[in-house]
Amino acid sequence: MATDIVAVPQAAHAPGRTWLAVNAFLAILERDLVVTGREFVPFLLQALMQPLFFLFIFGKVLPGIGLAAGNFAALMLPGIVALTGMIAAMQGVTLPLVLDLGFAREIDDRLLSPLPVWWVPLEKVLFAAVRGTIASSVIFPLGWWILGSGFAVRTDRIPMLIGMVILTSLVGSTIGLLMGTVIKPEQISLMFTLIFTPLLFTGCTYYPWGALGNIRWFQAFTLLNPLTYAAEGLRYSMVPPMNGHEFPTLGLHWILAALGASVVIMFLLGKRTFSKRVVT
Repeated sequence: MATDIVAVPQAAHAPGRTWLAVNAFLAILERDLVVTGREFVPFLLQALMQPLFFLFIFGKVLPGIGLAAGNFAALMLPGIVALTGMIAAMQGVTLPLVLDLGFAREIDDRLLSPLPVWWVPLEKVLFAAVRGTIASSVIFPLGWWILGSGFAVRTDRIPMLIGMVILTSLVGSTIGLLMGTVIKPEQISLMFTLIFTPLLFTGCTYYPWGALGNIRWFQAFTLLNPLTYAAEGLRYSMVPPMNGHEFPTLGLHWILAALGASVVIMFLLGKRTFSKRVVT
């Protein structure tokens, strides 16, 4: 007796597989967020201790004893926000990834999930960006508390400010992805020192880019640092007009282009090195 067999196109299963992968992705992301929530106080202490003292010394003490201009705090605050978000995001993905890819190979648990391999680093990037965004956001009440009358943030560019905070955190998390896939566990302390120090002092954190006009070579050199564009973008979004004039910054189109390109390039490089580490 003949039996009719109805062939089901393979494409019909695609939506089911995609939905399964999305559910797995969201479950992993939720798990990481829950763990961070349980360790929220240590996370804040790690992310904010250094910015807290930067704000106090450079924004309160130096202007208070006459060694810094009165508007220095308003110009420095965007740089501190950018630095905090970028470093917190970098640490949020680099350190866990170095450990996951180490001898214990804890990353294998995630690779066994029903989702594409490249979604694993994508989840880590998004999770770290959330950490960076939270850390940056906490700087605002800290700045108001420490700087007092020196705290100044314009209110007519809030959407741009939110977008710059998120974009800065994404840059930090994609840089962290690349670092986490190329650094060996025994090299992590050295690499953070070699990367963090130049990032900090060449990223226009404590000074606006336009003020470097008399040191042209250094002004050009700072353009190689993604933190420069993040700090300038936040100055564009935060610093109110001074003496009736907008504070000069790098062009917004250059800022957005540089930060967007950094996110794409760093993620593609990090995704490639991640695949080389986990796929045999």
